[in-house]
Amino acid sequence: QVQLVESGGGSVQAGGSLRLSCSASGYLASYFMGWFRQAPGTEREAVAAIYPRGNPRYYAGSVSGRFTISRDASDNTLYLQMNNLKPEDTAMYYCAAGRSPSRWSAPHDYTYWGQGTQVTVSS
Repeated sequence: QVQLVESGGGSVQAGGSLRLSCSASGYLASYFMGWFRQAPGTEREAVAAIYPRGNPRYYAGSVSGRFTISRDASDNTLYLQMNNLKPEDTAMYYCAAGRSPSRWSAPHDYTYWGQGTQVTVSS
């Protein structure tokens, strides 16, 4: 059983940065991992994903060039560095893990989910 716990969310002004972390219990080295977000009244959308060995990585077009996903196998942690944040990035952010998703952006292809961490960006 894998348990995921996100942290690092908060409130920032537009243009600011945050670094989200996802700590995992259980061995995650063989899992494909991703970050998703969901704003009130919207569907959960994929933000970024990373293969077990660290590459390749995938990004949504809206965050490409601003966000960076990474993982540290030594401490079983997934990260999302978010720079140049925009008000439209405001959402609850979730990390997820799966064995072999058919599409990196499909939430239903991920097996384990964290409880989320809130990111709020003000203009």
